[in-house]
Amino acid sequence: MSIINWLLEPLSYAFMQRGLIAAVLVGVVCAVVGAYVVLRGMAFFGDALAHTILPGVALGYLVGGGARDSLFWWALGTAVIAALGIGAISKQAQVKEDTAIGVIFAGMFALGIALISTVRSYAVDLSHFLFGDVLGVSPQSLWLILIFGGIVLLVILAFYKEFLALSFDPILAATLRLPVGLLNNLLLALIAVTIAVSLQTVGVALMVAMLVTPAATASLLTRRLPSMMMIAAALAAGSGVIGLYVSYYLGIASGAAIVLTTTLFFLLAFLFAPHAGLLWKRRRS
Repeated sequence: MSIINWLLEPLSYAFMQRGLIAAVLVGVVCAVVGAYVVLRGMAFFGDALAHTILPGVALGYLVGGGARDSLFWWALGTAVIAALGIGAISKQAQVKEDTAIGVIFAGMFALGIALISTVRSYAVDLSHFLFGDVLGVSPQSLWLILIFGGIVLLVILAFYKEFLALSFDPILAATLRLPVGLLNNLLLALIAVTIAVSLQTVGVALMVAMLVTPAATASLLTRRLPSMMMIAAALAAGSGVIGLYVSYYLGIASGAAIVLTTTLFFLLAFLFAPHAGLLWKRRRS
């Protein structure tokens, strides 16, 4: 098989075309939002939030009688409520932030599993929720990803300077009289929307990888936030395309293939990145 045929064969299927577009869109949105997640050390928050939306998705699945068309709205609503709830509890001095996140994360995830287990075919459904189904993206879902992903990117563009100050120096942001609380809640809501948008692509279990790994890889390659966002977006989009091709030809789960590709890019940067790579540092020393 020639290289051209090898590249074009998967594109003969409509589900692969939609899957590739969805993977690229989700990768770009996750990478841009993930830059703030990495800078502010919110990886655990992102992981917990991804798991806390499971009860809402499961409830939507049960209410809809197994239909998947409305799951995005259930995921979106649950994600925003959970994000703002975690943010509110974390502000209380009685409970440390990581403790509050851990408690809510475990409880909500267990509730989601309990709801899903009431369905006779829960094993199949749970697998779909946990690991995604990018090849099952419908045209309607693709439009939702495009619209809400675009909204997330536009909001980040509009509040870029404010989020920059908040991420690098929260004290300076307060000194400049920026609405720190409102901006924090807005960023949490953007993370929530991103997770809801990405649910079908990589699923609950692998969501944190798309938020963190491309941005973490980019942070090894550059020190500037705009460059970090662009490099992370390129890596995430490329990982989505490569992962889907690997999934198609090797017959493995598409979400896992995408995440493994992003992880491989991270390991390469960790070892060989100029100035920051492990081998580069050892060579200089």
